[in-house]
Amino acid sequence: MIYQLHELNRNLLAPFTEMAQANAKIFGTDGTWLSSLPGAARVAASNELLHRIGKDYEKPPFAIHQVVKDGHDVPVVEKVALDKSFCRLLRFKRYTDDAENILGMKDQPTVLVVAPLSGHHSTLLRDTVRTLLPDHKVYITDWVDARMVPKGAGAFTLDDYVAYIQEFIRHIGAERLHVMSVCQPTVPVLAAISLMAARGEQLPRSMVMMGGPIDTRESPTAVNNLATTKPLWWFENNVTHVVPQNYPGSGRRVYPGFLQHSGFMAMNPERHFMSHWDFYQDLVKGDMEDAESHRRFYDEYNAVLDMPAEYYLDTIRVVFQDHLLPRGAWDVAGEHVDPAAIKGCALMTIEGELDDISGLGQTRAAHALCTGVAERDRAHLTVEGAGHYGIFSGRRWRTQVYPQVRDFIARHDVSTAKRAAPARAAKAGRTGAKRR
Repeated sequence: MIYQLHELNRNLLAPFTEMAQANAKIFGTDGTWLSSLPGAARVAASNELLHRIGKDYEKPPFAIHQVVKDGHDVPVVEKVALDKSFCRLLRFKRYTDDAENILGMKDQPTVLVVAPLSGHHSTLLRDTVRTLLPDHKVYITDWVDARMVPKGAGAFTLDDYVAYIQEFIRHIGAERLHVMSVCQPTVPVLAAISLMAARGEQLPRSMVMMGGPIDTRESPTAVNNLATTKPLWWFENNVTHVVPQNYPGSGRRVYPGFLQHSGFMAMNPERHFMSHWDFYQDLVKGDMEDAESHRRFYDEYNAVLDMPAEYYLDTIRVVFQDHLLPRGAWDVAGEHVDPAAIKGCALMTIEGELDDISGLGQTRAAHALCTGVAERDRAHLTVEGAGHYGIFSGRRWRTQVYPQVRDFIARHDVSTAKRAAPARAAKAGRTGAKRR
């Protein structure tokens, strides 16, 4: 019923938000007689603020059309490598072949960026992808808004998430693959690779885990505390709702994006209030650069998606309430998850000193679980002064975190040619010995 009321309220507000947008343009566009009236700048600023507070925010595009490598502009095309009901595997294909040959880009390692399915779209990792592209072939998981998935596609659980990750790894090929998981997916990625290791499958060369809830008993945050102070049935009855009829996923039970967004805003209400006030002031003063920066941030931050209810409830139970992974008590589709089975796959963990979503120690806990990973293949980085988003986006990500991630991947990436060379040398030595 709440979802239906939200849709009704959204439809009722739509004419006013559109009118506010029109007023902002009329009073704020240079050259119109209304813009020359006393107080026109404040009227325009007020109307734009009203429009942005009330408008719908669609999924923004990645809009990565080129990267610069050694002073050369290399075009980039976004392609769908694999299309599943709840997720698209995207590849950012770099062109042209000549440029890749000249710049050595064809022999670079491959990175699968596993984006979180926790409210925001995968475009939240735009800066992560853009920074990786000059030195890596990049894929990303692009999760589908559950309200857009027909009910006939069936349920989507945490076990299904793990299965998706395994399928993506096999599709790309694990030989020179490095898997980077950001926040929530650190748990299912570790499970996916653990199960592949137990089956004797080829594993990725490395795992880079950033700000994730591997063990939420370490430095619990407000997010963790909320999940543990309410029973599972409370979440099922109060935060999951049925998608209304005006969407393809009508009848599907989800954790709606608008409720998630309310939770995001409630975590730091003063900061968001001041940000909007500063935006209004920037518009009045004519500081368009800072105003545009505000628009870009909130165009991304306010764009949210619905999560399948089954997956959301599984995550609450497995990760935050029962701590099944660090306790060694997690079974996925009847198979036991044992991170100790992982061998020959390097592990790097990254945490932000000021992370208020995944506290210090929660991601680093992966090292205690992956006892089969050699000490020389491990690394950990705590980023001083960084919050949750700072470890994968923004200046700290680009200048402090990425260089270490890039070097870690390079150290543990071995091309087919390099691996084949010692084998050929050994074979030649044996042949020479026989001849002698």
